[in-house]
Amino acid sequence: MAVTTVPAARPTNALSGTTLAPDRASIVRIARAVLTPALIVLLPLCVFLAFFHPEILRIGNFGWLLDGTDNGENALGAHAYWHDAGAGASLKTMLLNAPEGTPVLYTDSNPLLTLIAKPFAALMPMGAQLVGPFILFNLVMQTFFAWLLLRRRAPGTLALWAGVAFLAFPPTLLHRYLHVNLMAHWTILAALCLFLDRKRSRKPVWWAGLIAMTAMIHSYLLFMVAAIWASSLLARFVAGDRREKLATVVQFGAIIAMVGILARWLGVGDQMTTATYGAFRMPIDALWNPGVKSYNALLPSSEYGAAHWFEGFQYLGLGGLLLIALAFVVAKTRTPGDGEVADNKRLRDLAPALLTLAILAVAQLSLPPIAMALLDPIRASGRLFWPVGYVMMLVALLAIYRLPARQAGLALLALIAVQAVDLRGMADAVRDRSARIAGSQPFDRTPDPRWDDVIADAQSVAFMGADVTDELGLFQEIAWRAVDAGIPVSNVYAARISRASMKRSRDEDAAFARGALVPGRLYVMLVDKPVPQAVDVPTMTIDGTTVVLPRGRD
Repeated sequence: MAVTTVPAARPTNALSGTTLAPDRASIVRIARAVLTPALIVLLPLCVFLAFFHPEILRIGNFGWLLDGTDNGENALGAHAYWHDAGAGASLKTMLLNAPEGTPVLYTDSNPLLTLIAKPFAALMPMGAQLVGPFILFNLVMQTFFAWLLLRRRAPGTLALWAGVAFLAFPPTLLHRYLHVNLMAHWTILAALCLFLDRKRSRKPVWWAGLIAMTAMIHSYLLFMVAAIWASSLLARFVAGDRREKLATVVQFGAIIAMVGILARWLGVGDQMTTATYGAFRMPIDALWNPGVKSYNALLPSSEYGAAHWFEGFQYLGLGGLLLIALAFVVAKTRTPGDGEVADNKRLRDLAPALLTLAILAVAQLSLPPIAMALLDPIRASGRLFWPVGYVMMLVALLAIYRLPARQAGLALLALIAVQAVDLRGMADAVRDRSARIAGSQPFDRTPDPRWDDVIADAQSVAFMGADVTDELGLFQEIAWRAVDAGIPVSNVYAARISRASMKRSRDEDAAFARGALVPGRLYVMLVDKPVPQAVDVPTMTIDGTTVVLPRGRD
């Protein structure tokens, strides 16, 4: 008996009865809808694993941070704020720099992240840290905003994601791993997205939200984002009629007032200036010279002085340099499309911001004291070139995108391979440090359990004999133990300190030298500082550090 095969029924339109053929465009849209969010997460995750040890993502692993770096201060400031019952609604902790306290902003902590986590402090491990997770978060946000910038400008999928990789992960971003707040470069990319979106850039609510968020992350990023916003306003003011000019003036005043209110809440006010503007500027050859011989493999490198190698780091990588060279050739040989012409015309409106940032980043100016004081908030001026670098990469990618999709994608892949080879030394240096410290004991310098006993027996802790930066890792570990016990510490390593705190510190040093001790205070001697003969109180040595035990309690 013959068997007939009946073909499977194809989908039909219920109303008309017509057969529905597969829609290739719909399939492509669905594939992209799945692929895009996956790549936005997987691409930064791969970069994270190439540069960092995954153990730093564990919230309860804080020991890797207490190594005398800015990240240690970041974690310590947040730790103190989360466990300070007297912090209230302020962004200031009284457990560090007691009794005046210190703003979280100046401990290099992340005020926004610290504030968001505050209600959950009781649910987190006692030694919670969010520095490691914030590194990964920054990489994801970098990818997202780089994708937003390029998604409608790339000629094809391969060219798009290769461009995203170039724009999202420059060496300048990965170099900031020791100061994680400054890895929030996505705020710069977000500002560029907003700037290029003519419709949204005219709405103050978008700028206000971005500026407020950036102000709560880091003041340098705020300065850069504000410069981009100011250029947007200036372009509107110049091109607008009388009503438009008035609207821009009102918007400017309102957002400046908002920043002023935020600054007061963050604790900005009576801090002393450092008068060191220009000391941490960007070297002239920074784009092609990393200044750290172990960082690159394919170009010669000459080392900078200590003041320039870190803050002035602006190396593009050999792949980035070749990208700019190739973009120049393509721009000379191929005609831009209407979209690129419009983007480049809009980006020219950024000239005031980019020129100002570049001059401030490179120049060491002889200025009167009042000008030096005004520029003190951006004393690490070498950082200010970051937006210029991102715009350079963006313009170069737009030029490369004049090529056919396949050629553009393959060219960018080849340049990424060159970049990866050139930066393998940098990746090794960052990863080795991360791997070395990720599994360390929480208190590497102070493992002796007697620390907890002597701290618990004190009413306060003070470090004597030198600035705590001379033994910052030791300070961080002992201060962390003190915060655990709820004991205030009279010292702090902060970006800025008030005149009142400076005077109090000097008075206490002089009193200690005379033997006039604060009742109930544990004194920790730094840098082999001997105990003054006038101090007639029992001492002991723990882990090689001399301490003066508390005398009398109130």
